[in-house]
Amino acid sequence: MLSKDKMARINELSRKSKDAGLTQEEAKEQTQLRGEYLQTFRKSMADTLENVTVVDPEGNDVTPEKLKMIKENKNKLH
Repeated sequence: MLSKDKMARINELSRKSKDAGLTQEEAKEQTQLRGEYLQTFRKSMADTLENVTVVDPEGNDVTPEKLKMIKENKNKLH
């Protein structure tokens, strides 16, 4: 998860870009922070999905094979 300071800075730059515009340095900073945020979000989402088991109404495990393989490979590494 991104720090509260970085999230606050992302929001601050977003507001400023709508109100007064950003300098080139601020635009670069915003791009870098957004990239860091997206990387963190994607990692978190991947971790969440790798720990999901899909079960149908009858109680059968219907987790996609690709996800099962990812889980198996992850377990082998630990």
